[in-house]
Amino acid sequence: MSELRFSKNNDVLGTANRGNPAESGLCTLCRADCQGKCETFMSSLVGRKLLYPRSFGIVTAGANNTTHVGASYNSLRIQGYAYGSHGLSQGLSTDPDDCIFPNVSLETEFGKEIKTKARVPLMTGALGSTFVAAKYWDSFAIGASLVGIPVVIGENVVGVDRESEMANGRITKAPELDRRIDSYLRYNDGYGAIIVQMNVEDTRNGVAEYIAEKYGNKCILELKWGQGAKDIGGEIQVTSLDYAIFLKKRGYVVDPDPEKPSVQEAFNHGSITSFARHSRLGATNLGRVDLVREEFMKSVEYLRSLGFKRISLKTGSYGMEELAMAIKFATDAKLDLLTIDGSGGGTGMSPWNMMQSWGVPSLHLHSKAHEYNSMLAAKGEDVVDLSFAGGFALEDHIFKAMALGAPYTKLVCMGRAIMIPGFLGANIEGAIHPDRREKVSGNWDKLPKTVSQLGATPEEIFASYYDVEARVGKDEMKNIPYGAIGFWTLADKLTCGLQQLMAGARKFSMPEVAREDLFSGNRETAEITGIPFVCDANDETAKKILNS
Repeated sequence: MSELRFSKNNDVLGTANRGNPAESGLCTLCRADCQGKCETFMSSLVGRKLLYPRSFGIVTAGANNTTHVGASYNSLRIQGYAYGSHGLSQGLSTDPDDCIFPNVSLETEFGKEIKTKARVPLMTGALGSTFVAAKYWDSFAIGASLVGIPVVIGENVVGVDRESEMANGRITKAPELDRRIDSYLRYNDGYGAIIVQMNVEDTRNGVAEYIAEKYGNKCILELKWGQGAKDIGGEIQVTSLDYAIFLKKRGYVVDPDPEKPSVQEAFNHGSITSFARHSRLGATNLGRVDLVREEFMKSVEYLRSLGFKRISLKTGSYGMEELAMAIKFATDAKLDLLTIDGSGGGTGMSPWNMMQSWGVPSLHLHSKAHEYNSMLAAKGEDVVDLSFAGGFALEDHIFKAMALGAPYTKLVCMGRAIMIPGFLGANIEGAIHPDRREKVSGNWDKLPKTVSQLGATPEEIFASYYDVEARVGKDEMKNIPYGAIGFWTLADKLTCGLQQLMAGARKFSMPEVAREDLFSGNRETAEITGIPFVCDANDETAKKILNS
């Protein structure tokens, strides 16, 4: 019941949703040309200032999120404590002068043989063959690289690239993939990672072999079972008949069939205006769990034979059997990360009613993931590190997801939310510099009031402009897209908010965050998650105090 927390207008923050808010607080339909001003939009400009009510000094503000109906992440609440401190960095004491929120360390790491570090427990969702991902890639990738978090190149990037070349059924040239990898690595300083996802078509096209030969262990390779937005393969929509035919010849399923004379005639007369390109379902030739395991282990073994030392798996909001398979197989194969994406995840190309109705919601799926990981850990197994995905946008979402899955969750995967600063930055850059508008995919002719009220230059508009400049140097700023500056600014707000929540819970490093730092806002949520109801959490110790 996300509407209990997220109405279309938030008077306290001075924000507003253009459309109806989803459970994450984002609009159900997020537009690249939007002129504002949801919370994530404004956070990409003013950063940590948006943590607080507006008009300080002449207002008071009160929360309206204390009546929880239904089970979702918004029905979890965060504990605070009146004493103690845990996880302080070396050199810090328990003195109140040291126990301040800026001293909270958000660093995390995941992996087996090689540990991959991140400055903040975040990663992007998979940014694959959609046109949004291609147009705004530099903003997403450079922003993520500067912040020091992993970014994921999604499926089909090579297959849909008209400039890529194949010989004997294998990719020999992949300029779009190269562009995406290189733009991230340019600013990488050892934190974060570039993860490349593979589906059925990518495997057939030899994407793994291409990456192994050209990039080696600079990349993490991710196998894909599914996602939270839909239970079929990836899709994009194209409006060119010629391109649709190219995609079919590349081996994709294209609907309607662009090679049928009747379809071509309908397209030429305007009754058909677009084509949907579909990826194939995996494992259709396998009918038992043991066969899926055997095939999976062979795939991992083959990737390791190519030289990949870091391999991950992405799975969607399937039921409990598939969840158990993902966790067990990933653990047995000693994978570095398992990303578990709950319903209703978001994308620009999923059947709407499928997105509304299929799969296991994030809270339920992630609760079972913790239970299943704990079962394996109790048997002494070195369980796979987890990343949770599916409708996250705010700093409290990060805390809740990390705590719910603790100690196994190492990252929170954000999809739609951290694409917004890319859109916004490109629009601002195109409006300020019309000569760049087409290159950066800007949509505005001029700055709307939501932005112009902050200033007319990037230095005035982005609260974190000079932080980025300090990171890359004044001369390099000309190469940093405004969308990457917006990405940093949003990440700064999320970082500050998360540090404050952790300090209030007396946890000064990420590994200290635990399930005990949450309680459930209603008994339904408590039953699903195993997180005690608010009145039950610590009730026994409370009564001991009273009876002592």
